[in-house]
Amino acid sequence: MHKPRFNSVFVVFLLCSFLTGIAGALQNPTLSLFLTNEVHAKPIWVGLFYTVNAVAGIAVSFLLAKRSDNRGDRRKLLVFCTLMAIGNSVVFAFSRDYLVLITLGVLLAAMASAAMPQLFALAREYADRSAKEVVMFSSMMRATLSLAWVLGPPLAFVLATQYGFTFMYLSAMGVFVLSALMVWFFLPSVARVEQPLDNAVPPVSAWKNKNVRLLFFASLLMWTANTMYLIDMPLHIVHDMGLPEGLAGILMGTAAGIEIPAMLIAGYLVKRLGKKRLMLFAVFSGVLFYAGIIAFQFKTALLLMQLFNAMFIGIVAAIGMLYFQDLMPGRAGSATTLFTNSISTGVILAGVLQGSIVQYFSHYQVYWAALALCSLSLVMMFRVKDV
Repeated sequence: MHKPRFNSVFVVFLLCSFLTGIAGALQNPTLSLFLTNEVHAKPIWVGLFYTVNAVAGIAVSFLLAKRSDNRGDRRKLLVFCTLMAIGNSVVFAFSRDYLVLITLGVLLAAMASAAMPQLFALAREYADRSAKEVVMFSSMMRATLSLAWVLGPPLAFVLATQYGFTFMYLSAMGVFVLSALMVWFFLPSVARVEQPLDNAVPPVSAWKNKNVRLLFFASLLMWTANTMYLIDMPLHIVHDMGLPEGLAGILMGTAAGIEIPAMLIAGYLVKRLGKKRLMLFAVFSGVLFYAGIIAFQFKTALLLMQLFNAMFIGIVAAIGMLYFQDLMPGRAGSATTLFTNSISTGVILAGVLQGSIVQYFSHYQVYWAALALCSLSLVMMFRVKDV
């Protein structure tokens, strides 16, 4: 077989991944500030919004994914999801009504959230059909997505603070429009072949494995702590620390930038050190990160702490799914679903916890809660067997 060449279709896939990532990175980091400052929602309603958004995203993405795997043109579904993202951007640009945002806005956002998984699925199918290197191409797409999250959050806070949230959401809409046009005119339609179900084993049987249960709950606590930080940090640095709003974008972009080499280094070291050691190192970095936020309340410390934050999330994101798969040999589908469900459930819990803690205590207490969750996760990780 001839050596696979990098063609123009792959370039379009990479550009679409970058553009969709940028549009998402313009909207998500500023959401808690938008709801607090523009919609004037109470802290508990801000947390509830994240929870409802996560639940709707899980339900709608599951239904769309199931449909796309069974029938229809995945490229058309990808365009549909991108159009929903455009509609969502318009709603957030011009509405400041909480009920409109948590109903129509969340519904559109839920349908839009399937765009990235559908893009990766279409890319995988195209690579399989054209005999390309699947793993390398998928890694390159993930790298462009990470790059989008390096650039997006700082840009989002600049647009929101300098030009207003309406302009920021309309900018995201423009990026989604460009992405939709590229998908429609330049990406191929790929005929799908019936595949045997690799996850036909009832998911509940995974719970018979003590190590799988421990890893699931450890991962759940990690992602809950991380999402609490992402929701609360923009509000904490502005309302409690008196620092500029734009710093939140810089902190998120810095962490995303360091996560890229952290993922690559973790992938290189995994054969030498093993997954358990790397995961323990990652969660311990998370403990140091939240302890540092509690102890040091100034700008330079927050920037330096992003090194620990990036090692925490970068390594867990790179190794966590593989750990589940190794603990459940021959059941990659179920293992991957458990990992992604731990993330989704963490987002749901984080919305409830962050909103409740801020409503009845303070932003500062959120990081004590995150530290406790991360510490408990570390204890659980010690009890998971190495593989």
